[in-house]
Amino acid sequence: MPDTTGADTVSGWTFAVRQRRGAMMQRVAVGLASSLAATPLVGWGIALGWGAAYVAIQLWEAFVFAPLNASTPRPMSRARNILGGATMFANTGLYGALSLVLWLYGGVAGGVSAAVMLPAAMVYSMVNAPRSLTVLACTTAPQALYMAAFPFLLIELGAPVGAAITAAAAVTIFTIYCLNVWRALAERVKTEQKDRLLAEAHVARMGQELREQRAFLAAIGHDLRTPIGAILSGATDLRGGDVGMRQNAELITDAGLMMKSLLDDLLDHSRIEAGRMTIEVKDFDLRQMLAQTLQLWRAQADAKGLRLRIEGAALAPRMVKGDVIRIRQVLNNLLSNAMKFTETGAITLRVQAWPEEPASYALTFEIADTGPGMTQDQLARLFTPFDQTAEGVTARYGGSGLGLAISRNLTDLMGGRLTVRSTPGQGSRFTVSLVLPRGEAIAPPIETVDESRLEIARALRPAVAAPEPVPEPAPVMMAPQPEAEPQPEPEPDDDADQPLRLLVVDDHDINRRAIQLILQPLGCEITTAADGLIALQRCEETVFDVIFMDVRMPELDGRETTRRLRAGQGPNALTPVVAVTADTAPEDVAACQAAGMAYFVSKPLTPTALIGALQHVLDETAQARSEAA
Repeated sequence: MPDTTGADTVSGWTFAVRQRRGAMMQRVAVGLASSLAATPLVGWGIALGWGAAYVAIQLWEAFVFAPLNASTPRPMSRARNILGGATMFANTGLYGALSLVLWLYGGVAGGVSAAVMLPAAMVYSMVNAPRSLTVLACTTAPQALYMAAFPFLLIELGAPVGAAITAAAAVTIFTIYCLNVWRALAERVKTEQKDRLLAEAHVARMGQELREQRAFLAAIGHDLRTPIGAILSGATDLRGGDVGMRQNAELITDAGLMMKSLLDDLLDHSRIEAGRMTIEVKDFDLRQMLAQTLQLWRAQADAKGLRLRIEGAALAPRMVKGDVIRIRQVLNNLLSNAMKFTETGAITLRVQAWPEEPASYALTFEIADTGPGMTQDQLARLFTPFDQTAEGVTARYGGSGLGLAISRNLTDLMGGRLTVRSTPGQGSRFTVSLVLPRGEAIAPPIETVDESRLEIARALRPAVAAPEPVPEPAPVMMAPQPEAEPQPEPEPDDDADQPLRLLVVDDHDINRRAIQLILQPLGCEITTAADGLIALQRCEETVFDVIFMDVRMPELDGRETTRRLRAGQGPNALTPVVAVTADTAPEDVAACQAAGMAYFVSKPLTPTALIGALQHVLDETAQARSEAA
C-alpha cells in the first residue's frame, strides 16, 4: 500500500480514493435499492440487516480516508492506508455477499439476480478506480471470487457440467474484458490530467504575461504623461505671442490633448481588464453635470454646423448619488462618437427619469444622431475593443477604438446598461440606463482670508470690485470720555511680502521645468529636487509653503518620502504635499492620502490643474490657520 506524502496528492491511489468518496451516496442508494429488491427472496430481516451493515461500512470508509478526502489532501501513514485498503475490500465483499444469500435462498431466481448484480458491481469498481491498480484489486477481487463460485453453485443446484464450464468461461472472459477496459480508462484519465495540468500551466503563464504587460503599459503610460504635460504647458505659454504663434500653440495643444485622450483610453482599458477600476459614489448635481457636459461640445458642434440640444434635463432630479466622473466619461465618449460620425443635422441628448423605490431614480440618457447609421454586422462588433482599427475607422476619424468598449464596461460597473439601436441611413441611438440613489445638497465651500504671506491665493482669485464711497457722517457731539491708553501697533508681518516658496520633486527634469514654466510667472520662488532623498535634504534647509511631489521615483518614491517628512520633526513636517501622479485610480489616491499627501494633480500637467491644486491647498492652509486662531 503506498505511503502518501505532501507530494502524493495527485497519485493514482489518492485520485481513486477521492473518486470513490465522491460516489459514496451513489453506493448507498444502490445498496438500499438492492436490499429492497432482495426482500421477496431473502425476507425482511436479512435484507434490513444487510442494508444497515452496508450503509455503516460506507461511513467507516469515509472516516478512514478522511485525510485524503479533505479539500487539501493530507498525508496518511502506511498503517492507515493498509486499513483503508482492507476497508475497501470488506466494503465490496459485503456487497457481493448478498449474491450468495440470493443463491442460497432464491434458487435459480436468486442465481439469475446474482448474475446481474455482481458484473454490475465489478464495472462500477472498475470505473471508480482510475489510475490505481491497488484500488482496483481491493474493490474487484471480492466480486471476481463470488463470480468464480458461479459454476460450483450451478452444479450444487443440479445443473449439468457443460453449463458450469460455460459459466466459468463467461466469468473469465468478462474479467479479462474488465481489466482491458480499466487499462484504457486509466490511460485516458492520465492523459486528460496531464493535458489539464499543461493547460493550467499555460493559463498561469499567460496570466503572468498579461500582468507584466499591464504593468509595462502602466509604466509607459506614466512616462508618456511627462512629455505630454510639458507639451501642453509650453503651448499655454506660447498663447501670449502674436497671431501666428497663437495658431501654432493651438495646434500643439490640440495634438497634446489628442495624445492624452488616447493614453487615457489605453490606461482605462488596461485597468478595467485587470479588475482595478472602481466606482466612487458621491452626491452630485445631475443637472449641472449635464449642462457642463453639453457646454464642452458646443464649440465643436458649432464648428461643424450641427445642432446640439438637450431634452428633458429640466425634469431630471437635481441631486443624486453616483460616480460623476465615470458618468460624465461615458456621456463624453458617446457624444464624441456622435460628433465624429455626424456631418449634418443634429445631436440630441434626451434625459428621462422615474422615481424608483425606496429612494432612487431610474434614469436613461439617450444620445441620438443623424449620422450614417450602422449595419447589423457593425452593431455586432461595435463594443469589441480595438475592432474599429481593422476597418480603418481610427485612421479616418481618429481615436483608439476603445471608447465604446470602455463606456459599456463602466456602465456595467455602475450596475447599468448601455444599448444601441441603429439603421443604415437613419442615424444611431445610444441609451445609458442607470439607477441612482437620491442625493443630498452639497453645502457651498466657505471662503476664508489668511493674513500670512499667501498673496498668490489672492492673485488667483477673481478681483473684487471696490466698494462705493460712503459719505462721511456729520459730527456728533459726545460726552467727554476718558482717554484710552494707546495700544501698541501690531508688528508688520515680515513674511507678507515674500514670494511663495515651492519645492518641486520629480526625477524627470522635463516635469520640473514644466512646473517652473507655469508657476514662476506668478512670482513663486521654486526649488527643485530630483529624488526623495534630495527632497528631504532640501526640507531640512528651507521652509516651504507647498511641496509638489512625484509619486513614482527611483531610490525613494513620493509616498515614502512624504511619510518620512511627516514622521520627522523638521520645519516642513506640516507643509502640504501635492501628489503629482499618473495613477488616478481610487486606491492610488487613497494610498497618497494615507502617506500624508494633502491633494493630488494628475499627469499630464496643465496650467489649470496645477494652479487649481495650488489654490486648493493654500485655501485649506488658510482655513486651518484661521480656525487655529
